[in-house]
Amino acid sequence: MLAVFVGVTAALIFGSADFAGGMAAKRISAVRVTAIGGLSGLVLLLLALPLFPSVWSTKAVLLGGITGITGALAVVLLYACLAIGPMSILSPLTAVISAVVPVLAGVIRGERLTTLGYLAIPVALVAVVLVGFVPERGAVRPSLKALAMAVGSGALIGVFLILIDLTPDDSGLVPLVVSRAVNATVMFSAIGVGALWVRRRGTVPAGVARWKPGLVLAIIAGVIDATANALLLFGLRLGDLTVQSVLTALYPAGTILLAAIVLRERIAPVQVVGLVLALTAAALLAVA
Repeated sequence: MLAVFVGVTAALIFGSADFAGGMAAKRISAVRVTAIGGLSGLVLLLLALPLFPSVWSTKAVLLGGITGITGALAVVLLYACLAIGPMSILSPLTAVISAVVPVLAGVIRGERLTTLGYLAIPVALVAVVLVGFVPERGAVRPSLKALAMAVGSGALIGVFLILIDLTPDDSGLVPLVVSRAVNATVMFSAIGVGALWVRRRGTVPAGVARWKPGLVLAIIAGVIDATANALLLFGLRLGDLTVQSVLTALYPAGTILLAAIVLRERIAPVQVVGLVLALTAAALLAVA
């Protein structure tokens, strides 16, 4: 039950991070938001590292580094596919794939659930689709390119979950610290390469001032996301990969709830059904 509670909480916090990051991305580029968030999250994890028993090992550092790369690639593909649209289809598709990949890995590794657990997983996957589905008038069908990027992003998120689950139990926050360090390095390097490319074309690169409008929100998003990652890691060490990956995929619920409260966006009836199914799935997993 504790593992389920941690998983649901992590999902809601991930959704909060996405909300803050989305607000920041309206002010500055999504790539910059991701880079700033990676750095602010790294600072938080470094401050928290001494508070938790953490053993540095080759396995923890190696897996953490790989997750940093997969995480950066996942974010790039996610933003790229959402820019093409339609978000109403691509967002839930990414979330579902991010859950299916670790679930399959868990089954292959021999994880077994009770009857209620096996019933809860498809209910949760349906909830992910309904929660992430936002009806749009005149929405276009996604292109094969957009679908491929959405699937790729979801698969990379799933790989991130699998690799984090494989980290040593005694490593504490070490894998996340390394992951964030690599992630921030990759994103800032990409920004630097982009600036050099723009300069070579004779165009004046974006100035420092353009970082300021969304800077605070980006920092907040990174801190919240790092907190959610720490909870996810804790949940994985408490319970099964299969359960935690499905619960984490419910993250759109947190974004939608905050949008309704802060921005007063209307929650569609289909999303209400999805939220109810999500709570039902969580309850089934808790008693499974």
